[in-house]
Amino acid sequence: MSPPSTTAPPVPPKPPFQDLLELRDDTAKPLYQQLEDQLTQLIDDGTLPPGMTLPAERQLAERLKISRATVQRSYNALRERKLLSAQGRLGSIVQGTGPRLHSGMDRLKGFTEEMRDLGRVPSTRILEREVVTDRSIASIFGRPSHARFLKLVRVRSGDGKPMSREVAWYNLERAPDLAQADLSGSVYAMLATLGVPLVYCDQTIEAAEPTGEECAIFGFDRPLPCLLIKRRSFGEDGDMLEYVEGLFRGDTYTYKLSLRI
Repeated sequence: MSPPSTTAPPVPPKPPFQDLLELRDDTAKPLYQQLEDQLTQLIDDGTLPPGMTLPAERQLAERLKISRATVQRSYNALRERKLLSAQGRLGSIVQGTGPRLHSGMDRLKGFTEEMRDLGRVPSTRILEREVVTDRSIASIFGRPSHARFLKLVRVRSGDGKPMSREVAWYNLERAPDLAQADLSGSVYAMLATLGVPLVYCDQTIEAAEPTGEECAIFGFDRPLPCLLIKRRSFGEDGDMLEYVEGLFRGDTYTYKLSLRI
């Protein structure tokens, strides 16, 4: 007699989220508010996870057999609450209910310090580390074409969640010991230890689309908007020590800036 099978039964597929919506016309609550409340609940319980694309207004309206204006009003309310972000004709992206990271720009900080200030545990995974010569990078630093730089490609995470992929170059003429230093933590702290602390930087921020490799790092099923930060950092004597291009995920990361007259 053969032993009973221990194979678990297949898990039935989850129904489309639209089938979980139940809009009623026998209640005083308007349809747009019912839709907003039910979508909020599905976002809260994880049925609609961050990064998921919801249908465009017209498509959802046709599926639910309601007016497009009703869906539009609900979507707009969810965007105002930062639960959705608009993606034009593609629909809307779920942002989730978790707190976004609001990073200050009032002083020069490395990723490690920044994460700790935000109450996150920082960690780093080094993808590439090598000493290189690169004519284009040398030009950025204002150095001769044969100048040597430490190239460092890292994934930076907060609480285990990948937040950025950074490609950085460091001036080995000014910090030669950096080539052999332990860079699993803060490079800025290491530069200070080596006697060449960074004191100011020039930084630009622009919107960018992640590559396939970056989507895999961030866990995106499709390219989502990101922030590309380019920074040139200088020492006390005005010499450039670092050039870095960091792609930060846009679904959980924002920058805040205080301006005074």
